[in-house]
Amino acid sequence: MRNGITAGKIDIGLSEKDRVAIAKGLSKLLADSFTLYLMTHNFHWNVTGPMFNTLHAMFMDQYTEQWNALDTIAERIRALGVVAPGSYDEYRKLTAIAPVEGRPKALKMVALLLAAQEATARTARDLLPLASEANDQPTSDLLTERLDVHEKTAWMLRSLLEE
Repeated sequence: MRNGITAGKIDIGLSEKDRVAIAKGLSKLLADSFTLYLMTHNFHWNVTGPMFNTLHAMFMDQYTEQWNALDTIAERIRALGVVAPGSYDEYRKLTAIAPVEGRPKALKMVALLLAAQEATARTARDLLPLASEANDQPTSDLLTERLDVHEKTAWMLRSLLEE
């Protein structure tokens, strides 16, 4: 009991087993999302070449969207009664996105971001059946929204790489 308020057992209609499993999947999504955010922001700062203005602005739009998504994902993990990961070390262990070595050229940046967007979409999609089976509509809605963003962004990045 704290300040007269008892936290008590979480009783939101999801079993503890489902809440923990869903939060574990969301933690992977958070790690991918944070890694993607960092990669995109890094590329925004360091892109050069003839496509500088276009890519610099596009990367800013993308990292801003990613930054805003982080809070939504972390807060859903907390609503499920689980502590959200929040360190580079935790994210490094949980992410499906490979680290970037050096400073790639502009089109390589686009290709790396495309791969990272697709990896993040796969992470979200892998969790969707569990959220659906558990009847966890808030998580399902969050995952559907994230899938829409990552798939659309991947399409736009892919279009830049076409001849």
